[in-house]
Amino acid sequence: MPSPITPKPTQLLPPFPQPLPNPPPQPGQGRVEAAGRVGRGFRAIAATLVVIALAPVLAACDDMATSATAPPIRPVQVQRVVFALADENREFAGVVRARYETDLAFRVAGKMVARLVNVGDRVRAGDVVARLDPRDLQLQVESADAELTAATSNLAQAAADEQRYQNLRTRGYAAVADYERKKAAMDEAEGRVERGRRALDLAHNQLAYADLKADADGVITATLAEAGQVVAVGQAVARLAHHGEMEAQVALPETRLAEARQSDASVRLWSEPHRRFSARLRELSPQADAATRTYAARFTIENPDDAVALGMTATVVLSHPTDTMVAKVPLAAILNRGGGPTVYRVDDTGVLERRPVTVSSFNEVAALITSGLENGDEIVTLGVQMLVAGQKVRAVMGRAIEGR
Repeated sequence: MPSPITPKPTQLLPPFPQPLPNPPPQPGQGRVEAAGRVGRGFRAIAATLVVIALAPVLAACDDMATSATAPPIRPVQVQRVVFALADENREFAGVVRARYETDLAFRVAGKMVARLVNVGDRVRAGDVVARLDPRDLQLQVESADAELTAATSNLAQAAADEQRYQNLRTRGYAAVADYERKKAAMDEAEGRVERGRRALDLAHNQLAYADLKADADGVITATLAEAGQVVAVGQAVARLAHHGEMEAQVALPETRLAEARQSDASVRLWSEPHRRFSARLRELSPQADAATRTYAARFTIENPDDAVALGMTATVVLSHPTDTMVAKVPLAAILNRGGGPTVYRVDDTGVLERRPVTVSSFNEVAALITSGLENGDEIVTLGVQMLVAGQKVRAVMGRAIEGR
């Protein structure tokens, strides 16, 4: 049979610990507790002072965290808009030229043995520019002189025969026909002498032409032949720009021909853009260039000084005053994103406002605005591609645009 199950004895939990009775007070224990309470008070006061001292630092850190998340105010360069009466100017680039330019060339052919000038040399009328080998020309002089000597001798013989036959005819010992033949021979001899004199003069002239001389005061602008070269008659050796009047040569389109005749002209040099010289139209080609379809025009520069040099780049300005008011702004201030020219205007609160404007003309440095802005408005002049309307900015006044 199965053994009977013996129940386990019930385990009793241990009793809760009972609080110990307060020990009897020891001598001096009250003073120790009072000192602890004073220490704890001092520690609380110190912690309060530390919190008060760190409050500004914590506030600054909070401001820095706030400023790090806020977008910064961007500084921009601005210019104040000023409207003024416009001068409708048309500018054409050209080159400074002398009014008279000649190609110096020998009047006889030969081998050039010397070129005495270079580009930029100033010469006076009569100065020798180049020389030919004179030996062949000297031989021609000697030959012409010998021909003249022979003709002179022949004339003397013919004159003696004519005189003798005239005496014989007077006495009746010579026929009239014989006398007339002697007279014709003498006339022919006289012609040969005259021809010999002309040939000798021509030979002397050709010998003198071996020295190429400047025919006016001026400056050499080009040399077209070198020593040792055989040159033909009329072949250019050097180019001489005459001293005196100077002109600006430009090419005008057919739409500006009437304006060129009626406008006030002035010339500005590329080397000195702030100076202007009065000018007048002297010559306008009646026919367009076959390649460029433009008309050559030459404007005489009035009273040029030493600053005006041949070959300089010059700008001819055709202007006439109008009643139109325009504002001149830098090209960098104009922004066009497909909807027409616009500018960024800075309002009184420093916020950008995009304004459409009307531009009448451009040049290499500025745009002329006729409408869209008010006198005194401040517009951004640099970095407009990086800005957006409504952006907060800090305006920095830039230098007003100068020039045209």
